[in-house]
Amino acid sequence: MGELLVEALSNCPSRPCPDCGSGSRRVHSRYCRILADSPVGGRPLLVRLTVRRFFCESPTCLRRTFVEQVAGLTERHQQATTELRSQLRAIAAELGGRAGARLCRKLSVPAGRMRLLRLINAPAVAERAPRVLGVDEFAFRRGVRYGTILVDIEARRPVDVLPDRTSETLAAWLREHPGAEVVCRDRASAYTRAVKEAAPNAIEVADRWHLLRNLSLAVEKTCHEHRACLQKYAERTQRAEPRMPALEALPPTLIVDRVLRRHEEINRMVDLGYPLSEIARHLGLDRKTVRRYRDTSFDVLLASARDRRNVPLDRFKPYLQAEFAAGNTVATELYRQIRDRGFRGGYSTLSRYVGTLRDGTAVPALAPIPAPRKITGWTMRPRENLPPRDTDALEQVRLACPDITNACDLACAFTDLVRHRRGHLLGEWIRQAERCDLRPIHSFASFLRQDIDAVTAGLTLSYSSGVVEGHVCRIKLLKRSMYGRASFALLRARILTPP
Repeated sequence: MGELLVEALSNCPSRPCPDCGSGSRRVHSRYCRILADSPVGGRPLLVRLTVRRFFCESPTCLRRTFVEQVAGLTERHQQATTELRSQLRAIAAELGGRAGARLCRKLSVPAGRMRLLRLINAPAVAERAPRVLGVDEFAFRRGVRYGTILVDIEARRPVDVLPDRTSETLAAWLREHPGAEVVCRDRASAYTRAVKEAAPNAIEVADRWHLLRNLSLAVEKTCHEHRACLQKYAERTQRAEPRMPALEALPPTLIVDRVLRRHEEINRMVDLGYPLSEIARHLGLDRKTVRRYRDTSFDVLLASARDRRNVPLDRFKPYLQAEFAAGNTVATELYRQIRDRGFRGGYSTLSRYVGTLRDGTAVPALAPIPAPRKITGWTMRPRENLPPRDTDALEQVRLACPDITNACDLACAFTDLVRHRRGHLLGEWIRQAERCDLRPIHSFASFLRQDIDAVTAGLTLSYSSGVVEGHVCRIKLLKRSMYGRASFALLRARILTPP
């Protein structure tokens, strides 16, 4: 089926001048405009419209001639009707470029991805900032380039998008758009400086989710540093003889070699006086990784690496060693038995381990202990929401190590402050945390003291950055679906366009 063609002309006797508004009946000339319209019956529709050019008869108007526009049908310099442009703008707003172009092909609408994207224009930004302003960063390209999104917390809509996350850019925006009384932010120092410089009377509110996230990381680090206590307690409870071998007796696995080599190399360069950035460039590592190897003992690094391995055989090793000691040395039979008990790995994984049992190089199976991340999850959740099994496991962990118990008590107290908005008790909590001997918890408390006003407001007021985080997730979806390589202006227009 081909295109449908509709011929039309305007019979209005006069038209107003777009500049001065005076009507004119004097026709200068006529010509045809071809306009695309919404398809009919699955067939593209073209409108051949004969339009007139009029003389402007006002002596004070600078325009000599003008072309008539038909209301609801034509716009200046456009090759599509007003209705079709409205539909294409809606498609672009919902689907974006490539996905919108695919839908247009199915609907028999002539529109490519770039035409759809050009239809999206960013709305004008208000002259004054909203009363409650949310500020957060997002990644144009993760780890390389970041921007800043500003959100009206009360209206739950984005206000503007900034091309970077520097304090100078945000401070300039706040000066140009005064009126913010409350600023919800995370604990980024650049945003703090900008608010104090450009809006000193605004109340800063620290994001509660980030506070809980930082606390959970501190608790997890504490559990990593005291895994030896958990291991000894588990061995005493099970009356198990095997223990963790000494470092020099560890089998030469790839993960042990890598951690040992990095630990020695980084600490050697640190002793020689190299800065962290130079060490990171020399070894091809991130600065955070170099700092962690510098500040953490080898025991903790190795335990952390083992906790993050995906080794489905570990929890079956005590059973395999017991069966092997009882005389069951056939790998296929052992594989069948552990498959019945829930093992989902391959036979080659088991056969390699059985080979180490035969030649005597297998590491003795350790008593099972919960991972630090799991302990942290138990600690951060409300005690009444924990299943009985997890509650009992957490009690065993608390019995095993007084330091972990202290960290759990402090974490529970802080989460209680967050959930019940008891910001007036924050100072007492910080003093208790600073008196403990747990380095991660002590560091977290010191960071809270540096931003005490904003954290207190976050634990007292009802405002939160949750709305901002939702828009950051929306930006990720936009980038993934259609704007991964878009310019800043195009991405800003799409973010500010209401869905």
